[in-house]
Amino acid sequence: MSRPPSAYFLGLRFDLETLEEAVSRIFAETREQFKYVVTPNVHHIVKLHSDAAALRSIFEGAWRTYCDSRVLRRLARLKQRRLVVITGSDLTKRLIERAEKQRLTIAIVGPTSADCATLAYRYPALNIAFYTPPMGFVLSELQVQKCVDFVVATQAALTFLAVGMPQQEMLARRIADHPRARGVGLCIGASIDFLTGKQRRAPVWLQKAGLEWLHRLLSDPKRLASRYLIECPKIFHLVFSKERLPVAPQPK
Repeated sequence: MSRPPSAYFLGLRFDLETLEEAVSRIFAETREQFKYVVTPNVHHIVKLHSDAAALRSIFEGAWRTYCDSRVLRRLARLKQRRLVVITGSDLTKRLIERAEKQRLTIAIVGPTSADCATLAYRYPALNIAFYTPPMGFVLSELQVQKCVDFVVATQAALTFLAVGMPQQEMLARRIADHPRARGVGLCIGASIDFLTGKQRRAPVWLQKAGLEWLHRLLSDPKRLASRYLIECPKIFHLVFSKERLPVAPQPK
């Protein structure tokens, strides 16, 4: 299957296709060597530029990169770049719905047993294997290896990594380096929480207005104030500054 059209913005290549096309491409690869999907938003891009040495190769190593932010799409438009928005939450929901219809096994890294039990209740035909690493697991080689071993042993068609950015992307890269890992991994942040009802997504009209970030901020200001009010505004400097990460080709 040929690679979809793409566009470069702020040093990163974004794939341009519809949600349904993305789902079909992912399911076509679920029996192959492990590969991973990232869905960068404004926060991802800011982090990528602030720590390019650690993160650039991880994002460039992704099999597919979909824009998760309508704000990012609008900023790209100012620079005559066209991006297509496929949010990680929408992609996760569609993949899990289809996986349930096919009675597939999925692997989840991050959420608790209670969260996974709720997900199983809502999708009863879905086979769920899960592993919950301890907080700060990325600082321990032993804990990272336990996550990798879990994914390799499960051999799931889809693996959902929900341990926060950039930990989930770093873990995806490690899994992809394992010769026996199979399926497609998705770095999904809080997407499982939305499916279980643990968190609520913004109303559709707020999403379309590009204000989902505001809804999340107001829902959890103590945790998210620094991200949305201090870190994310740095995107404007990146967009309008002449300093850029050089672009590099992504794998086919």
